[in-house]
Amino acid sequence: MSEGERHVLVIANETVAGRSLIEAIERRRKDGPVRVTVITPVNQPREGYVVYEDTRRAAAGRRLERTLESLRSAGIPAAGLVVDTDPVAATRDALATLEPPPDEIVVSTHPQQRSGWLRKGVVDRIEDAAGGLPVEHVVVDLEREDGGEANVLVVANETVVGEPLLDKIRERAARGPVSFLIISPQSDDAREHPEAERRLRRALTILRGEGIDVHGQVSHPDPFTAAAQAVQDERVDEIIVSTFPGEKTSSWLRGDLVNRLRKTGLPVEHVEVEREQAVV
Repeated sequence: MSEGERHVLVIANETVAGRSLIEAIERRRKDGPVRVTVITPVNQPREGYVVYEDTRRAAAGRRLERTLESLRSAGIPAAGLVVDTDPVAATRDALATLEPPPDEIVVSTHPQQRSGWLRKGVVDRIEDAAGGLPVEHVVVDLEREDGGEANVLVVANETVVGEPLLDKIRERAARGPVSFLIISPQSDDAREHPEAERRLRRALTILRGEGIDVHGQVSHPDPFTAAAQAVQDERVDEIIVSTFPGEKTSSWLRGDLVNRLRKTGLPVEHVEVEREQAVV
């Protein structure tokens, strides 16, 4: 680093390429030269497990590269790393290993109503871990920024490969930038569900083959609990829930799942799939 250059540590995931964050970094040059290290923690599911190649790291890497390119094109030296730890642990690791040590920290999140990090008190916990270093919290509202990407949660089990559901996902993907997380709640807590995994892999293979950004996991056996955990852990803008038609064939409808999900305040679309359409 050159003399007088300040080292700024940035902690951000989905908002890492947000214009508000990049502008906050560029403003620091008014007080002298800066160098930036961007750490991007990858979201990890609290329940369930990924059953197909997880795209979280790849997506985080693409966002990080866009940010680094923007900073470098503005004349700001910048480096970055995608990590598989939570944001507080990532901050501690960076403070312990970066040379020279950071002079300040910038933490970027979604607005309160969309931020899992804020619901978990991440900014306050990073301030505690900072050991007295200045910490700035930058809110990035991707919905207000051009090119903001929506996150859609899809809740489906036996119907996950049904054409009506796949068509609904295709239709939503055609309307604008979007990524999908498909969760497949199972009827028991067993670690392995080969049939569910096979269905989910098939759905992901079809959609990814069409260029759609989607990943998935087998999840908590109760569909409402599984969806609520996903909403708590990640930014979710919309929900699509897929069931067999009618309460006679769908235990999820007998449990009033669709109406319970609507009480989250998020837009919810319900797609019905006939049993003969749900065969892999």
